[in-house]
Amino acid sequence: MRFRPLLLAGTAGLFLLSAGATAAPRRASEAPVPAPAAAVVTTADAALKQLFADSDEASLKRNPLNALFRGDLRYADHLGDLISDAYFDAERAAAESDLKRLQAIDRAALSPTDQIAYDVFKWQTEVNLKGLAPDMLALTVVRPLDHFYGIQTFYPDLSSGTGAAPFKTVEDYENGLKRHHEYVVYLDRAIGRFREGMKSGVVQPKLVVRNMIEQFDVQLKQGVEGSTFYQPVTKFPDGISAADQARLKAAYAATIRDDIFPAYVRMRDFLKNDYLPVARDSVGLGGMPGGDRLYAYMIEQNTTLPMSAAEVHRLGLAEVARITREMEAAKAQVGFKGDLKAFFAFLRSDPRFKPKSKDELRDGYTAIGKRVDLAIPSQFAVIPKTPLVIRPVPEYKEKTEAGGYYEQGTPDGSRPGVFYYNGYDLPSRYKWDMETLYLHEAVPGHHFQISLAQENADLPAFMRFGGNTAFVEGWALYAESLWKELGMETDPYQRMGGLSDEMLRAMRLVVDSGIHSMGWTRDQSIKYMLDNSPMSPTDATAEVERYIAIPGQALAYKVGQLTIRKERTAAEKALGSGFDPRKFHDQVLNTGALPMTVLESKIDAWIKAGGK
Repeated sequence: MRFRPLLLAGTAGLFLLSAGATAAPRRASEAPVPAPAAAVVTTADAALKQLFADSDEASLKRNPLNALFRGDLRYADHLGDLISDAYFDAERAAAESDLKRLQAIDRAALSPTDQIAYDVFKWQTEVNLKGLAPDMLALTVVRPLDHFYGIQTFYPDLSSGTGAAPFKTVEDYENGLKRHHEYVVYLDRAIGRFREGMKSGVVQPKLVVRNMIEQFDVQLKQGVEGSTFYQPVTKFPDGISAADQARLKAAYAATIRDDIFPAYVRMRDFLKNDYLPVARDSVGLGGMPGGDRLYAYMIEQNTTLPMSAAEVHRLGLAEVARITREMEAAKAQVGFKGDLKAFFAFLRSDPRFKPKSKDELRDGYTAIGKRVDLAIPSQFAVIPKTPLVIRPVPEYKEKTEAGGYYEQGTPDGSRPGVFYYNGYDLPSRYKWDMETLYLHEAVPGHHFQISLAQENADLPAFMRFGGNTAFVEGWALYAESLWKELGMETDPYQRMGGLSDEMLRAMRLVVDSGIHSMGWTRDQSIKYMLDNSPMSPTDATAEVERYIAIPGQALAYKVGQLTIRKERTAAEKALGSGFDPRKFHDQVLNTGALPMTVLESKIDAWIKAGGK
């Protein structure tokens, strides 16, 4: 379960790319809010804002999908050259130039808000630059695809007619065809990158390769007219002539048949015949040359804190022990006779907990959303304008997807945020975890945090549309902890679902570090998750294979949540009866996704100011 970002493929940093446009936030309460005092624009403030604007505009040209996800169509006819040496050289040069300009600005002369922006930009650019170092790229770009964040997992959605790419005009359709041609180029270049890794010994695990082969097979089996890529020409908007419709239908069919599918066959056959035989049997980065160094970087990049793998592992074990005690209490509350493992088996197997259809899941999440909306004003003064919709995970990738994820919309409301729920293998899905999943992926989790940042036109673009995983996922996990305030999990089984999901994030610390720094196997990791939670074998398997494919990302959730919760506890203690959760949440969310150290400094300063 996570926010589904768009990623710069092939980079160690897995940089978040989001979307948006300008819109004013809508208030949950009608109470008037005082306008902020006008800021005094200094030379330093102006220089900083100019740096942010210049950096962002240059980045959009190099990364056209960034612009597309924001609703900016200036570069919509390009996918981007995201895995060439020239691309990485340009990214590195831009980062070095940005840091040089930043260092020339006197931070002490900036306004308090701009000091925060300065710190975020500095941290983000420095971490990205580490990932762009040649020795780090040698460990990442030669593994350009995986089964979780590979371009084949999100580009079909983008091109489906219901994704980020618009299909409203003839030009939109023409742009789609141009992107498809660059997609084919990308896939063929990826084969070249894989071959470089075969020579250096830096290769993907066999498990990841087999999953990718299956993904390409599934998409090929759709056929031309059943393909996700063909869907935009099955229903045209008003205003496109019959002649253009006929021409575009033929062009899309030809592109899928003659370009995309042959590229898929080339990739699948290469992976099966050439790459799989030399892929790693080991699943952790520790079994790959340079893997320990890469994992240390990925811990820093994902947690935004200077933690070692051993520290991550110890924190995870402590959290697992704490949550286990709470699970024991929940078991006692429902009067279950037997130990915790027997209770887990009961939760997995009892028919009352299993949805009968995907429609039942959809209707259940819709009902939960209506209940949450009623309680939101007590906890949040500002809510997003961007609407939210609920959809099932597309069938072509549901087998290897998590239980749910969120994809951001545009802040002008032209494209909604989407909460995707997974209906694959319905016997492995449970009703008791629906409330906590909704709080995480939808409201007040990812949908609130991402939409409010995008809608805040006062923030520089990199803070509106970028971010870091520790904040994004830490906030969503913190949102789950608001179950009592939002009137959720009053049913003890739903509360057990909340504990199960929190346990999942604690186990991630243990398992991810176990796999990548301690030699844990896939089966050992799955067993650990099943022994310590009521997760289904299907979900536990997908989770473990996710950690194998994208090391370090799963560490961000618990680290971020614990940091936000620590700051809230400090605020409650210092402010006493003057603590207002609405003001605290606004402070956490109103400057976008901050590195944990920057967030701590900001909230500490707010506390010292009396929570004003």
